[in-house]
Amino acid sequence: MEYTPISPFMRPISHAHLSVIETPEGSPPGKPINKWELLRELSKAQAAFGVSERDLTVLQGLLSFFPDDALGGNAEMVVFPSNKAICERLNGMPCSTMRRHLGRLIDAGLLVRRDSPNGKRYVRKYGDERVAFGFDLSPLYCRSEEIGRAAEAVREAENRVRRLREVVSLMRRDLAALAEFGEQMQPSLGLWDQLRDTAALTARALRRKLRLGDLEQYREALEALLDQARNVIDGPETEEMITSDVRIEHHHHNSNKESLEFERGLEKGKEAGGVPDDPTGTPETSVEDLDRQPKPKIPLHLVTTSCPSLKTFYDGEVRHWHQLFDAACHIRPAMGISSSVWEEAQRCMGPEQASIVVVAMLERFADIRSPGGYLRALSAKAAAGEFSCGPMVMALFGRRSAA
Repeated sequence: MEYTPISPFMRPISHAHLSVIETPEGSPPGKPINKWELLRELSKAQAAFGVSERDLTVLQGLLSFFPDDALGGNAEMVVFPSNKAICERLNGMPCSTMRRHLGRLIDAGLLVRRDSPNGKRYVRKYGDERVAFGFDLSPLYCRSEEIGRAAEAVREAENRVRRLREVVSLMRRDLAALAEFGEQMQPSLGLWDQLRDTAALTARALRRKLRLGDLEQYREALEALLDQARNVIDGPETEEMITSDVRIEHHHHNSNKESLEFERGLEKGKEAGGVPDDPTGTPETSVEDLDRQPKPKIPLHLVTTSCPSLKTFYDGEVRHWHQLFDAACHIRPAMGISSSVWEEAQRCMGPEQASIVVVAMLERFADIRSPGGYLRALSAKAAAGEFSCGPMVMALFGRRSAA
């Protein structure tokens, strides 16, 4: 067409017509884009463009008049249906409603009116040239990359909310379980009522659609209460165990022949100026290293209570995290878990959490076909930040309480 009009028919001209009609926002992506996929992306990012579901319904009707499935290429992207044809395509939407939604699409910069001299919508051919008057879809095509980025941002925000909602739900469940467990240990303490009330209020709040900021506030509050409950349940005995006598006991705790031989070899290696290889395949993790690393959020008492099979296969006393690690090192070979898998689990999860997982696997040992493969799979999830041992222990505790 030799001339592109800038004034609408029987409507006042505005700055929007001067800036949009000749140069639509965005730049052409340079390749055809499926119109229905583009509409789905726009529906995901509709809030970023200020359009509603009804506006997109009208846009869907206009796209249905475009003969090709893909926008772009050499085809002119102007559709010219009458108002009656558009309303019929929209299942009988009133004409006034349809015009209002069309105006919102135009104000959002997703459509452009190409009005003819008399305001009618039609197409004319002058030899090889084709001139169409109607609604131009080229702004939608030119902004396809912007629409795609906005849709991806919405998906990422939804994923963050979904993951945080799952975390809050798990923390709420742990809080209720700790309240029940703590009531058995110290019945007179009022903290357990506070934990139960908070868990109930959080469960009620999770029925609603919470924003990211609200979920973060719930997570901080629940995390503080979980830490407080863990300190109350695990605190006194933890202070009692942090003594030099216990550290010496850890090194000489196991009285079986293999452990004594290993300790003698370790002492000889130190005297020779080197460190011998561990014949059991366990990585060399000292008590000091265990104390320096952050402890799991779940109390140790809850772990030992939920996993009574540990007492059957391990004669030692488990009242501290380094003792649980020693127990896991002891029962790990009997479960068929190789040293390489055990080392990988400690590297990905940390020694304490890896010990909890091994003890929990012992409790369900009959149901696990390949303990080594199962632990390796959990280590891979932990390395990706997608695993926590809390739900495993809580499931065992719930099954034991229901028995």
